[in-house]
Amino acid sequence: MDSAQLEAYFRNTTGSGILSTAGSDGRVNSALYAKPRFFEDGSVAFIMLDRLSHHHVVSNPHAAYLFLEDAEGYQGVRLHLRKLREELNTPRIEELLTESGRSYVGNKDRYLVFFAIEQVLPLVSPAQDAAS
Repeated sequence: MDSAQLEAYFRNTTGSGILSTAGSDGRVNSALYAKPRFFEDGSVAFIMLDRLSHHHVVSNPHAAYLFLEDAEGYQGVRLHLRKLREELNTPRIEELLTESGRSYVGNKDRYLVFFAIEQVLPLVSPAQDAAS
């Protein structure tokens, strides 16, 4: 699935997402996250508060995003990600929230963290792919 197909998939599919990160010490964290936002350069981004997931991607740029569709059975995708860059408290964050019908009330720092998609996998891989 290429970037354009992924963007359409997320735009047209409802479900729940989980972002998993690991710190430099190897400790893993998983947290509920909204769908990724897609950008023209092929990157995706998530809005993050200054919490554990963000701390992890500062020290370890690798992350995984699991999306479980609101559908019968186990349908969805897994994205293997690598952090590219981030923005802190930029107007773009507010614009993205407004576009999605959301807002954020508070004075905590917000990061827009950009990732490259390194691999796209189905939610459940066939048995013969278990070793990959």
